[in-house]
Amino acid sequence: MIYTLHHMRQRMLEPLNLAAETGQMMLQPAANFFAPARFAQASLEMVGRVTRTYAKPDFGLDIEETVVDEKPFCQLLHFANRYGRTDGRKILLVAPLSGHHATLLRDTVDAFIEEDEVLITDWTCASQVPLSQGSFGLDEYTAYLMDFLRQTHELAGEQGFHTVAVCQPTVPLLAAVSLIAQQGLPHQPRSMTLMSGPIDPAAAPTEVTELAGRHSMEWFERNVIHKVPFSHPGAGRGVYPGYLQLAGFMAMNPDRHLEQHANLFYDRLRGDHASAQRLTDFYDEYLSVLDMDSAFYLETIDRVFKRRELACGNMTWHDQPVDPSYVTETATLTVEGGRDDISAPGQTVAALDLLRGLPDSKKAHHLEEGAGHYGSFAGKRFHNSILPRIRSFMDEHA
Repeated sequence: MIYTLHHMRQRMLEPLNLAAETGQMMLQPAANFFAPARFAQASLEMVGRVTRTYAKPDFGLDIEETVVDEKPFCQLLHFANRYGRTDGRKILLVAPLSGHHATLLRDTVDAFIEEDEVLITDWTCASQVPLSQGSFGLDEYTAYLMDFLRQTHELAGEQGFHTVAVCQPTVPLLAAVSLIAQQGLPHQPRSMTLMSGPIDPAAAPTEVTELAGRHSMEWFERNVIHKVPFSHPGAGRGVYPGYLQLAGFMAMNPDRHLEQHANLFYDRLRGDHASAQRLTDFYDEYLSVLDMDSAFYLETIDRVFKRRELACGNMTWHDQPVDPSYVTETATLTVEGGRDDISAPGQTVAALDLLRGLPDSKKAHHLEEGAGHYGSFAGKRFHNSILPRIRSFMDEHA
């Protein structure tokens, strides 16, 4: 019912959004030299942004992506090397399924393709997946990754490949690599980089871990799971709606978001459109969200955050035990941001203790002091410090 009301609200606001955007365009000539017109235009921009429905963004890179594989809940995209090289590293980049689209890693992909080829998981909004495709839980997610690892191996051939997971998928990627090693399959990556993810949430409590611990599973199912309205292809599917996830993100730091929108308004008044554009680019991405299948969301809360199955050695995949100690060949680098308030330092490096069969010479950890959660995979610290460390590690274990 709540999802339906939200959908109705969005449709009702469309005329207001259209009026605000039309007003902005009409005021543009006068806004160039008339201060009151700039004020009116900036005010209408605020109205337009509040009433807009943010669609899934494009990657918008100078190298166009191609679809390598398309599954009901995910498509695998390929980005060639920017300069057409085919001898660079082959990297499977696992984007998080945690409310935002894979384009959140646009800067990450853009940086990698300067030297490498990248395949990236592009998760599908669950409200767009018909019920006939079944549910999508943690086991299905892990199975997808195992198949994507196989496909990346086939692309790379004898050269071998590497894999990188950002945030949420660190747990299923470690599980997938462990299962492939347990089964003695050939498509084991040369290296695995786990970035800012909840391998052991209890290692360093955050608001996220406290929320998971504070409420029962019944509370989560009752309060955050809603049925997709009949106007969507996935009508009737239980989902954790993206708009609720976004509200949770913004509630963690509301003052910062209000300050940024005030900055946007005053940048427009001053005519500093370059600064304003940087803010609008960020929020166009940040405010674009997707829905997650209820099975995946609830299992993540229960199995990753509450019961800590992987960290405690109790994780299974379709009733088969997941044992990271079988990983003996895939060198592993963990990366954490010193100021990460979502996956705090200590949560990700815990993976190295689970890899008991991996020699210490194939394990490494990088703590980026001063980096927040997003700073671990985008921005200056990522480009200047973290990315060179990842590439160096990959080359060391190629």
